[in-house]
Amino acid sequence: MSQGRPTEATEQEWAPPGIDTSVPHSARMYDWWIGGKDNFAADREMGAMFEQVIPGMRMMARENRNFMERAVRHLATQAGIRQFLDIGTGLPTSPNVHEIAQGINPDTNVVYVDSDPIVLVHARALLVSGEHGRTSYIDADVREPEKILTDTDLLATLDLDRPVGLLIIATLMLVADEDDPWNKARALMDALPSGSYVAITHPGQDFNPEALAAATAAATQGGMTLVPRTRADVARFFADWELVEPGVVPVMTWRPDGDPPADPNAAYYWAGIARKP
Repeated sequence: MSQGRPTEATEQEWAPPGIDTSVPHSARMYDWWIGGKDNFAADREMGAMFEQVIPGMRMMARENRNFMERAVRHLATQAGIRQFLDIGTGLPTSPNVHEIAQGINPDTNVVYVDSDPIVLVHARALLVSGEHGRTSYIDADVREPEKILTDTDLLATLDLDRPVGLLIIATLMLVADEDDPWNKARALMDALPSGSYVAITHPGQDFNPEALAAATAAATQGGMTLVPRTRADVARFFADWELVEPGVVPVMTWRPDGDPPADPNAAYYWAGIARKP
């Protein structure tokens, strides 16, 4: 018997209950792009289609991850944030939000939110609470802000009367305009007190309209929603919150570690952090 790569049928047998491996999912595509193993044939096929039209897709996925790490470090050290709400967390990939934040302050509490059943399986196994800080996981979607905000695990983990760092990394592009992603984000933001922060990344239509149109078409063909947006539309997500310097910028240029990137527009994502007055 061959000891090579499992067949798609075999992979389906190995999938945890509740997972339709025939339909690609953004969390598992992202996992494949950054070298993870928790993905299936449909995810790899769709991920490869994206790479055909955007050859730098793997690099862009890593840059999103790098921004998340910088954002959490900034909020934990410079802003003194001790609570995080991570929407669309994806499959656990070290360092996770709680590893970064609790490494700075062990008393930090973190709530993760995602809608993929395989993320739930891994989260329950890996995202354990530390000696001081707590972590919990909610099975929900960014389209369901009320469900997220009233979840008993969230209310037991976060104190919504104290500042929260809200992370919405590479997630809002999965919500169509007709579903009003700005209102969904605002509902989450409105529930947080003064002194809270929101960090957002979003694919930018401005960077390479032709390539992003091709990626959108590929996503539609695969039954996925993908909506790249202009910088102006991404800036709308921050509403009247105070943008942290340097504002809404290409993801690689938001306070990079080390030298500035040689090509600041190489990753087709806008990024920014803002504080609630």
